[in-house]
Amino acid sequence: MSVAAPRTMAPGPPAGQVPASGRTQGRRARLGRNTLTALVFLVPALVTFGMFSWWPIVRGLLISFQRTNLVDPATWVGLDNFAALFADPLLGTSVANTLLFVGLALLIGFPAPLLLATVMSTVRRGAGLYRFLVYVPVVIPPVVAILLWKWFYDPGHGLFNELLGLAGLGPYPWLDSPGSAMVSLVLQSTWAGMGGAVLIYLAAIVGVPAELYEAAQMDGASIWTRVWHITLPQLRPVIGLLLLMQLITTMQVFTEPYVFTGGGPDNATLTVLLLIFRYAFQDGDYGRAAALSFLLAIVLGLLSAAYLRATRSWSAS
Repeated sequence: MSVAAPRTMAPGPPAGQVPASGRTQGRRARLGRNTLTALVFLVPALVTFGMFSWWPIVRGLLISFQRTNLVDPATWVGLDNFAALFADPLLGTSVANTLLFVGLALLIGFPAPLLLATVMSTVRRGAGLYRFLVYVPVVIPPVVAILLWKWFYDPGHGLFNELLGLAGLGPYPWLDSPGSAMVSLVLQSTWAGMGGAVLIYLAAIVGVPAELYEAAQMDGASIWTRVWHITLPQLRPVIGLLLLMQLITTMQVFTEPYVFTGGGPDNATLTVLLLIFRYAFQDGDYGRAAALSFLLAIVLGLLSAAYLRATRSWSAS
């Protein structure tokens, strides 16, 4: 009579220890609860962002193919708004003026904060006061600052002509001449906006390793040699980012020409954004205004893409 061999039982987990499958299921459950909690807090932000950011973009794109006064039912006109836009001679004038403003802002306003930050980084006494003074124009409301400078530019008794008159110069028609109006706008815009860039450059300069300057100084390098061969290469990412921000900002210039000159004299300061304003709120042509806004957004998007491509090549090098 044969006796059956006893069956060997698989060893179980020690007492008090959860099996691996149970731990996996527990992690999945906690992950699911955390994801659900995150979605609960994220949905209101996404809905708000979509309503006030993405939906106006989509709505503006639709209006560019419509004829509407935003009250009566819209009429679909296809590409007629774009055709009317390119047939308007003021489009070329506004683009040329905008490019002129961008070029002058790059020539005058872009190097000024970097030079000022470089000089301020060498100051030891009163550095906080200088930083406060350079940032004050940023705090002043733009319209207030422009009205103040409009008095400075007054051809009769403005501050600038009064000071130049002491030297036997002037008076100059700062805002009343097509040849000097745009330069006058750029000077005020540079004064009003460079404070933030100066502080950013100062923060970046502080991050440059001090031993680089010490080694260059031991080799007898002058201050400008150190700036050219150490400071500027180390600040290249910051310079590139601020360059992109300035290009985008200056291509959307509106407040200065609107408050200073209203686009004059003789449309010498009519910019793209001011032309959009005229289409929409003076002519009631919202379709053409939306079409020009869409084209401007495409240009700015291409600029941003070019910047991202350039920064990738910088990091690769």
